[in-house]
Amino acid sequence: MRNRLLALLALLLTAPLAGAQNMVEPYILGTHYYAIDPPQPTSSGGKVEVLEVFSYGCIHCAHFQPEVDKWMKAKPPQASFGYLPAMFNPTFALFGRAYYTAEVLGVSEKGHRDLFKAIFVDRKPIRSLDDLGRFYEAYGVKADDFVKTATSFAVETKVNRANQLVQKYGVDGTPSVVVNGKYRITGASAQGYDKLFNVVNFLVAKEAAAMGAK
Repeated sequence: MRNRLLALLALLLTAPLAGAQNMVEPYILGTHYYAIDPPQPTSSGGKVEVLEVFSYGCIHCAHFQPEVDKWMKAKPPQASFGYLPAMFNPTFALFGRAYYTAEVLGVSEKGHRDLFKAIFVDRKPIRSLDDLGRFYEAYGVKADDFVKTATSFAVETKVNRANQLVQKYGVDGTPSVVVNGKYRITGASAQGYDKLFNVVNFLVAKEAAAMGAK
């Protein structure tokens, strides 16, 4: 009888451990996503920050935008979302400055998808701040005001911060997604842009649970 009780007790003690060992996470660090070392602070308050590192000059970002839009309609309530321009070359730098200029002027969301369309579908020659100023006239911005704002202190500050963050995140291609300043995901690591937000959702849940535990 005593031996039976001891065997039952041993089984009860080892069962949780065996169960924990069998709970394999669906996405693997270093394969499906990468750690950012050191982690970077976020500006999303109590939510898990999700940032797409992108450029209007990147055709892959244009193709990825519908995935972003689809995710935004059903994004986890614990998550916040934002865009972070990458400025790897002069063309990307021009469009990154344009994004922040439009943000300062309050028209970044209005023109976001249309600018992708103008560049990659309509093939409009948008190669300078003057061209971009004329583009944003459709959203109630005077072209001259756009160009002046593009070289303002506010925009310059945002551009400098974006350059620093992209470097600290270790991003070397667009589009990439950064979760809570800790993890970086690419289309290749997620095994397809259509699967990228599955990894994002996993990491958002992971970070939200950690934040809740604190």
